Amino acid sequence: MKTFPTGGVHPPENKLTSNCPIQVLPIPQSVAIPVSQHIGSPANIIVNKGDSVKTGQVIAESKGFVSACIHSSVSGKVNKIDTVIDSTGYRQTAVFIDVEGDEWVDTIDRTDEIVTEIKLSSEEIIKRCLQSGIVGMGGATFPSHVKLTVPAGKKCEVLIINGVECEPYLTSDHRLMLERGEEVLIGASILMKALNVNKAMIGIENNKRDAIGHMTKLATAFKGITVHPLKVKYPQGAEKQLIKALINREVPSGRLPLDINTVVHNVGTAFAVYEAVQKNKPLFERVVTITGKTVSKPGNYFVRTGTPVSKLIEAAGGMPEDTGKIVSGGPMMGKALSSADVPVVKGTSGIILFPRSESERTESKPCIRCAKCVSACALNLEPYLLMTLSEKGLFERAEKERITDCMECGSCSFTCPAGRPLLDYIRLGKSTVIRMAREKVVKK
Repeated sequence: MKTFPTGGVHPPENKLTSNCPIQVLPIPQSVAIPVSQHIGSPANIIVNKGDSVKTGQVIAESKGFVSACIHSSVSGKVNKIDTVIDSTGYRQTAVFIDVEGDEWVDTIDRTDEIVTEIKLSSEEIIKRCLQSGIVGMGGATFPSHVKLTVPAGKKCEVLIINGVECEPYLTSDHRLMLERGEEVLIGASILMKALNVNKAMIGIENNKRDAIGHMTKLATAFKGITVHPLKVKYPQGAEKQLIKALINREVPSGRLPLDINTVVHNVGTAFAVYEAVQKNKPLFERVVTITGKTVSKPGNYFVRTGTPVSKLIEAAGGMPEDTGKIVSGGPMMGKALSSADVPVVKGTSGIILFPRSESERTESKPCIRCAKCVSACALNLEPYLLMTLSEKGLFERAEKERITDCMECGSCSFTCPAGRPLLDYIRLGKSTVIRMAREKVVKK
């Protein structure tokens, strides 16, 4: 069975919500919608305090090429424009809206009918993605219209749809494929048209056999789309590893998938593209997994952006008494939240409530030179060395050792028997090296 050849680990899957159908989370009384829910420039706010807005209305326009529009996820009045603490722990500008009913903009098709015919041209699809605020839904939140805009001299030969969802606990993509599989495939066809390719491959790990069977059956009606089961191994869902597993091509260091004639989009992105192009619905809600071993009612929910995480926790039966940490995203690459009042954004794939017994770090001990972190690294890096270089401030050497190639998957920290904070120091070193590189460019 296909997989990537180098490194990888097998953390406990804990897919506790794989059999939980997607529900719709009730709309909260108020939302705080950040204007930066994507990689790139924050959007420019175009509403003011006291303005009435409708669900799906643009409230912040994209600023520059690498940016994305932000839409209201509710209808009501703008209470204020202020800052909110996001999942990174930093404050950022947000539009606060008090909810009054749920009146949508008239241009959105709210019927349940699945629209199969793709009427828009390639250029119109890309423009619609820009206008609808579509970003990568796998967690990276890269504006999708940028990925779909193939520069002169470049060519895309194959589209890869990422249905791997290799992070433990998370099941939002799994449920989306089971319940909205046809829309995901139409979305893939739309992406193929935008990229002008006639081949698409959907990669799904073998622990989702129901999704593999369902999508394979549906795909027979779609020209050029095939479904490929993959061996269960983390971090299979990373772009470079998925590309290697499916088409046996390697993305060179510092380059992008398009440099080897391929583009990767998440299944959630494909679904969002379907809704944007076929239903004229902007991206203002997404499927979020709320889970944890001691959570009484874990599940998967369609959640409006700007909804406080606390509302998801309420729907899951409330915060367990033994909760030690709230994590946004998966346990391997996610970030611990400082508060349950953090808003859900476009990149929020899951919320995990960890009991204290699993959220406390083990004591860090001296490195025993076992090289398990080297064996686990899917990018052929030397994590123990990168940690040491970062710890000692040897950032120029760290750059030479390809610290910026690290995708921060956490496999090294997971496998370290000494409990060393490898990834923490690598993140420090990586961010410092990137900052130093930017400063050099500015000085020139």
